[in-house]
Amino acid sequence: MLDANLQTQLKAYLEKVTQPFEIVASLDDGEKSQELLGLLKDIVGLTDKITLKTDGNDARRPSFSLNRPGADIGVTFAGIPMGHEFTSLVLALLQVGGHPSKLDAETIEQIKSIEGRFEFETYFSLSCQNCPDVVQALNLMAVLNPNIRNVSIDGALFQEEVERRQIMAVPSIYLNGEVFASGRMEVKEILAKIDTQAGNRDAEKMNAKDAFDVLVVGGGPAGAAAAIYAARKGIRTGVAAERFGGQVLDTMAIENFISVQETEGPKLARALEEHVRQYDVDIMNLQRASALIPASAEGGLHEVKFDNGASLKAKTVILSTGARWREMGVPGEQEYKAKGVCFCPHCDGPLFKGKRVAVIGGGNSGVEAAIDLAGIVAHVTLLEFADTLRADAVLQTKLNSLPNVTVIKSALTTEVIGDGQKVTGLTYKDRTTDALHTVELEGIFVQIGLLPNSDWLKGTVELSRFGEIIVDAKGATNIPGVFAAGDVTTVPYKQIVIAVGEGSKASLSAFDHLIRHS
Repeated sequence: MLDANLQTQLKAYLEKVTQPFEIVASLDDGEKSQELLGLLKDIVGLTDKITLKTDGNDARRPSFSLNRPGADIGVTFAGIPMGHEFTSLVLALLQVGGHPSKLDAETIEQIKSIEGRFEFETYFSLSCQNCPDVVQALNLMAVLNPNIRNVSIDGALFQEEVERRQIMAVPSIYLNGEVFASGRMEVKEILAKIDTQAGNRDAEKMNAKDAFDVLVVGGGPAGAAAAIYAARKGIRTGVAAERFGGQVLDTMAIENFISVQETEGPKLARALEEHVRQYDVDIMNLQRASALIPASAEGGLHEVKFDNGASLKAKTVILSTGARWREMGVPGEQEYKAKGVCFCPHCDGPLFKGKRVAVIGGGNSGVEAAIDLAGIVAHVTLLEFADTLRADAVLQTKLNSLPNVTVIKSALTTEVIGDGQKVTGLTYKDRTTDALHTVELEGIFVQIGLLPNSDWLKGTVELSRFGEIIVDAKGATNIPGVFAAGDVTTVPYKQIVIAVGEGSKASLSAFDHLIRHS
């Protein structure tokens, strides 16, 4: 199943396995079971540290568990973990085989100390770039603590199960049979939900920190660049981010980051964080800012408060909180979010195989989504508010060539319709006639742009009518010593490469401010 190149790479990794273990497969007579068997045979053929058994009795078939003699480890894959999940498989093999994790010692100890019983079920799709983070986090926790177990399930392969549980977005996580979370999560985010005292401990640590010279709020491309440029000046630098990587984590293919021909969002986000960690930067992840209290006098300390009750002080602040998916704001949207209303066609598209979906938005993102989905679903209806599509001509040509796509222009979505559990359709108004129409479908992918994450700054920092932080040519806001960069600002063209430049500029401006006012 593995080509020669992959086998060579995997063999090198498997040399790091120090503790023998076995793979126990549960198979049936189906084609997918044979595929999985081929993959597992390839793996065990590369090392004498792993043995294969095919007498598993798991109800999910095909599936396999990784068992180390003398240890109680609950790591199971239901499906064939290739695509984005191949890395998850490799890491699981290494970690069950005794190779240490790169997690910090404090987090490892926190995982090991958790008591109770935690049975996780994680639904993924092979095309989802966010799913591996969840799968890898839970697998690692299951390796470290016998009270924690995780089964990673390919939603496209276990359609009956997905239908029964009404799963319409990945990653979807169940804990002890109940819905736990949906969307990308890392180890510390999961810990924060199951370890109820984690937030209080974080707050105590943050409150005890000395004032920063530069405090960056936000960890996307702009925030990462700002932190690097500040740290290189040798000044005390901190980054407080809700999730390091920001919106980039939700981006699939990136082909316009100059000098990098092609990459993926999560990969770029990891590279950004690794680059920041090369410097003496205090990174405080999973921290959502709630208020900015400007210094009472010039040269004083600004204060940023956070949802966990903590506060940080700094001589200068750089606001780089980015943007989030813009929502339609219509009845039914919130009720059916992750129950048919989706925002990532790459992640959630495979769950709608053979079904009818709509794409809202006729820009590049919307048309690209429609093209991708057309290869998976039965039919795509693209709804555009304007009387023309805004996507590039080459994308429109491709879209118009697809037989299972309908484009409706001058259409205003007015309501998401559902049966109480999942989406069953939508209503739109023809803006040329004001007539209302209903489209029966199972999924809606919203692709209408981004909203700046600036709600917490209203009344403090000057914002545009669109909610963007107003900045000058140097990234300065209306508050002396407070700067801003990236998608949260009025800078036109929201692009990764532009955000990086703006973050660097804001940091240089903050340093200049410190020199002039210290």
